[in-house]
Amino acid sequence: MDPEVTSLAQSAGTTLITLMATDAWHRTRDGLTQLWRRMQPERAETVAAELEAGREDVLAAMVANDQETLNELRLQWQGLVRRLIVARPAAVGELRALLAELDPDGTACRPVTQRATASGHARVYQAGRDQHISER
Repeated sequence: MDPEVTSLAQSAGTTLITLMATDAWHRTRDGLTQLWRRMQPERAETVAAELEAGREDVLAAMVANDQETLNELRLQWQGLVRRLIVARPAAVGELRALLAELDPDGTACRPVTQRATASGHARVYQAGRDQHISER
């Protein structure tokens, strides 16, 4: 497998799942649906429906803090994108442009690394995204 294709598909899957839960969702859905319409028009409506269903799954998984489902969804979209760019290599450039437009600074797929040390009665709170703490 071409490492470039694998890397692009991984980045697309991660970015897509992240953006499904943001205000950029509509632009993301429209951009991907248009990409499929140009590259594989026979699959475009199916992909559009899968995007809608996937968003509902992402939102539910985020509420439940269900990382396993989020990882499965990432892998599902990585596979769909990988198959698209293997079948239609012309999609590579368009997909890169779309990802750059949707996530210009690359924050959606940037890994988060955190380290903390606490001792005594100290507390450490870490989050890769939003964090809400209510202590009484």
